[in-house]
Amino acid sequence: MLFEVLKSKIHMAKVTDANIEYDGSITIDEKLAQRADISPNEKVLVSNIENGNRFETYVIYGKDGEICVNGAAANLADVGDRLIIMSFVYIDNRNFTPKIIKVNENNKIFE
Repeated sequence: MLFEVLKSKIHMAKVTDANIEYDGSITIDEKLAQRADISPNEKVLVSNIENGNRFETYVIYGKDGEICVNGAAANLADVGDRLIIMSFVYIDNRNFTPKIIKVNENNKIFE
């Protein structure tokens, strides 16, 4: 039996831009995404702390500190909103520890 579990999470990422004219996706600081083990084109679930909106999209890598909500999802987040970005994986074992990355107001990792 396979179980879908949280693989990784970026907690409290702050939106730096919202681009409705883009085809879709969420742009995430490349180093931040890699540290969270989130790959380009990987599907993520995004939860907006400020308004409760949740949406699924795919990841593209961006520049240092960047968190940009693109396409139609840009209607669901404003610059300055805090997000939880989650990726999931199917495993055959319930014993799995997700990678949790917490960031400050500048989208820099802190322990």
